[in-house]
Amino acid sequence: MSVERADLEAKLREIREIVDETKGAARAGVVAAVGAVGIALLVYLLGRRKGKKGKARVEVYRLG
Repeated sequence: MSVERADLEAKLREIREIVDETKGAARAGVVAAVGAVGIALLVYLLGRRKGKKGKARVEVYRLG
């Protein structure tokens, strides 16, 4: 049994296709994760701002 150059090239092309597919899927997952973190950060910052803005200050005085 001998290995031809064409056999090696075909196998390497097959491996490259699999790697490219995996890279595309991984990139989509990373983009989704970054988007989710960005949205969570935005919601947190907006909530913090609203919390500071809406705080009521109450002073209690004791008489007597």
